Amino acid sequence: MEAPLQPGTLYLVATPIGNLEDITLRALRVLRECDAVAAEDTRRSGQLLAHFGIRKPLLSYFKFNEARRSEDILDRLRRGEKIALVTDAGSPGISDPGERVVRAAIAAGCRVESVPGPCALVAALTASGLPGEEFHFVGFLPHKSGQRRTTLEALRAQPCTLVLYESPHRIDRLLGELAELMPERDVVLARELTKKFEEFLRGKPAELVAQARRRALRGEFVVLIGAAPDTNRQREPGDLSAGK
Repeated sequence: MEAPLQPGTLYLVATPIGNLEDITLRALRVLRECDAVAAEDTRRSGQLLAHFGIRKPLLSYFKFNEARRSEDILDRLRRGEKIALVTDAGSPGISDPGERVVRAAIAAGCRVESVPGPCALVAALTASGLPGEEFHFVGFLPHKSGQRRTTLEALRAQPCTLVLYESPHRIDRLLGELAELMPERDVVLARELTKKFEEFLRGKPAELVAQARRRALRGEFVVLIGAAPDTNRQREPGDLSAGK
């Protein structure tokens, strides 16, 4: 038997990134039993709740009202309410609103629980074919050209798989930047994850530039970049590849 929700707790509920079948049983239970749902987009989250036959008060919580709304949520938690926080897709706080209210809740001594589930980062990385034992998650790059270039130049030094999120109207730009700054890297584009037209495109940046221009790719993208070829690897005793 599942334990009841705890009063005064903030529940961080992961929601589907495209396929509604990916929602977890625990997420549904929390959404049914909580007192209110704080949502990045109340209309979109309202549709999700309605799909599963759930009716709850919705609180708007997004980038431009985080400070004010965080105080409202804290007041509710102090009164013993059980609040679920959701974003449009995926997990709160991962390239989405959530960090501010989590920090505030922790500072106030309120309980915070994660209700894990769908995550574009994990879905893309596990199916990419790139090494996943060590990776660097970037999220979204800055919009301004100078800041983007500085960030990408710094990322070149990372000795692991890089994972970025990118919007459809900037994907051509990103691929062009990678063709210039990391031309030798293996790149994987994951788009429309968990949806009907899910697709993985693999190749060097220049190859993917050509594909993107030819096909006018759409959808939200996860971009995965392989680590730089290790041309200076030190020979180790027993290394059969040494000397070849």
